[in-house]
Amino acid sequence: MRPVGAAVYAGTMAGKKRPKKELEFRNTQLADALQTQDMAAVAFALRHGPTVVPLVRVGQRDDPLDVGEVWTYRDPRNGDIALLLFSDAANKPETLPPGVALQSPAWLRSFLGAHKDEITTVFFDLAGPHPLQATPADLIAALDA
Repeated sequence: MRPVGAAVYAGTMAGKKRPKKELEFRNTQLADALQTQDMAAVAFALRHGPTVVPLVRVGQRDDPLDVGEVWTYRDPRNGDIALLLFSDAANKPETLPPGVALQSPAWLRSFLGAHKDEITTVFFDLAGPHPLQATPADLIAALDA
């Protein structure tokens, strides 16, 4: 019960909206591990935090099962396929498709497991500031540890 004449306060002032919290597409722990090039720290960060994944097609917001379509790079010279991952969406080159997703360690493990025969290499923060390259098998082992 409220006193007579008291206004109902729902967390906003009349006519004003709260600013929406912007989603952070980054994994600070992964960025720190890449900076030091500490493979144990990179493995830990991958097991315990998200990874920024570039998308050709962004998933439908209303469908939690639709994660979109992951963008991969195919080398025109030899057909090798590389998966590019990022510690921060700000590190994604402008030349890649604009869409990104923040994917869980379980998603990354599942994706690498499903495509380990097609993907020849995985690059983290390819354009910097601290790039790293690994094989899908190495990352699967790191995620399973």
